Amino acid sequence: MIMCGIYATNIFYNKKEVIEKLKLMEFRGPDNLGYLKIRDVTLGHVRLSIIDLDERSNQPFSFESFTISYNGEIYNYEEIKKELEKNGYFFNTTSDTEVIIKGYKAYGRSIVQKLNGMFSFTIFDSEKNHLFCARDRIGVKPFYYYWKDKKFEICSQLSPIINKHHQISTQAISIYLDCGYIPSPYSILENVYKLPPGNFMEINLNNGIRTISEYWNLRQVKQKKISYEKAKKELHLLLKDSVKIRLKSDVPIGSFLSGGIDSALVSSIASKHFAVPLKTFTIGFDNPQYDESKIAEKFANVLNTKHETTICKITDVLESLEDIVKVYDEPFADSSALPSLLLNKIAKEHVTVALSGDGGDESFFGYYIFDVLNLFNKVRIIPLSIRKLFSKLPFHKIFKSKPGTIHEILTSKDSAELAEKINTGFDSLQLNKETLWLDHYKEFKNWSSISFQQLADLNIKLWLENDSNVKVDRASMASSLEVRSPFLDYRIIEYARTLPTKYKYVKGKKKRILRDILDEYIPEKVFDLPKKGFSIPLKDWIRNELKVDIIAELNDDFLNLVPNFNKAKFKDQLKDHLEGQFDYSFNIWKLYVLAKWFKRYKGIIGSKI
Repeated sequence: MIMCGIYATNIFYNKKEVIEKLKLMEFRGPDNLGYLKIRDVTLGHVRLSIIDLDERSNQPFSFESFTISYNGEIYNYEEIKKELEKNGYFFNTTSDTEVIIKGYKAYGRSIVQKLNGMFSFTIFDSEKNHLFCARDRIGVKPFYYYWKDKKFEICSQLSPIINKHHQISTQAISIYLDCGYIPSPYSILENVYKLPPGNFMEINLNNGIRTISEYWNLRQVKQKKISYEKAKKELHLLLKDSVKIRLKSDVPIGSFLSGGIDSALVSSIASKHFAVPLKTFTIGFDNPQYDESKIAEKFANVLNTKHETTICKITDVLESLEDIVKVYDEPFADSSALPSLLLNKIAKEHVTVALSGDGGDESFFGYYIFDVLNLFNKVRIIPLSIRKLFSKLPFHKIFKSKPGTIHEILTSKDSAELAEKINTGFDSLQLNKETLWLDHYKEFKNWSSISFQQLADLNIKLWLENDSNVKVDRASMASSLEVRSPFLDYRIIEYARTLPTKYKYVKGKKKRILRDILDEYIPEKVFDLPKKGFSIPLKDWIRNELKVDIIAELNDDFLNLVPNFNKAKFKDQLKDHLEGQFDYSFNIWKLYVLAKWFKRYKGIIGSKI
């Protein structure tokens, strides 16, 4: 099992140039830097050793005509290994790298169906002059690739690919202005893409033909006819197994523990597997409106974990600002990336692997978006014309917030339109709304109405992959820490989708079934408190400590460069926010991060915005 960075190309670079590229992402894998050139194909790798720490498992790793560069963890690799051994294969390491490459030899492209884990890899077959690449089902691990004129360059990070020949994608910037991230298959650069989750890519280097095929997706499922108690028991067993298979490690392991249900449940199950107290970590804030550390400490006391609380201050944020650009490579506007960077940095001082609760909200209806849909379902009986009249009332002035959620609920013609707005932004800064990119999620565009499960599915396909997973991967890799998320086990995602909605969301009570399972470890009276979310006091910091730098960065020279951008609207929002009128922190942060990104790369990329 190896956390790391992968690299492969058929573009001519000398060894020194490739090594320099690999060093740009050496934080992903500080334990070894590998380089191998086979005819016209160069493979590289930076390794963070987790299982089989011996150098025999260093990469690029070769077997017969196959050479692999791989990033990830295959949790069921020992089962696959036993199956291969029965078929006559012998193994020289105890790593999952060798299992993947020999599994590909035995099963071909169908090997991806057998893998349970997080991964991105490329395998070069020198005999057939053929490249096989794959990415895990949920998109936990990144996979960037450049493709033009039969030339490719593959990498775990974007920065090693960036050069003066690349052009900035104006379409990607338009998408970013709404979403705050750039979803697959797009990237911030023209001709550079992300391989979508649950897909594999093959390149025939003899004729230069590239094909991409899907091997997994959120298929339509039938709802189980099952009692609540039986569903709870089956899910609990699945969660136990998902946690258990993520505990195998040859390096120290711990768990993130926030004030939320998901991380508490993961930590509760994990703590049963250790003879000594499990090490747990949380981030707190000196602003009680955002601080969950006291709740997390109560959880830690009940579970008897060895707990570490770190208070995140504005000075920590200021120190991490440059990392947002350096580590994330693309413009990325999830401000919770800042405390995530700090949390992983602290955890790395004690462990090399950490469990997390990521993914629980998506599958078990934990986000506020389900409350939004629930509210819409109640008001949709009111004719649209009347709802539009009500929408003109100044709700944002009453609630001192940006004009958004209530207005969009009232003005949406149906739940499908509302779902699209939820996932592409309520308060667009585009001059002309760019939605063509949603064709890549075409299965969702045919809805006339939307259920809770469909909204959850769209959230998994869009936000989970392109925001949550990106945040966690880059923040953890920045500190050479591996994060494992039991709720992202595809078996749990698939099982959750078969459960009746009322088992997950009932009368405004989110994640009902997870709450009832957690009650077996931590009394409900301890954890049944309002969730604050893993967020920072951004609106206040923008008005105070960050104000001077934000005004300096978001000057007219920069704003005039941004394509398809409603500059006048944004400047009004910035003024209103700084004067304390409304909260436009997300839009301001998006432009601020974009400005920081552009400043870093404007001398490296060939074109301006």
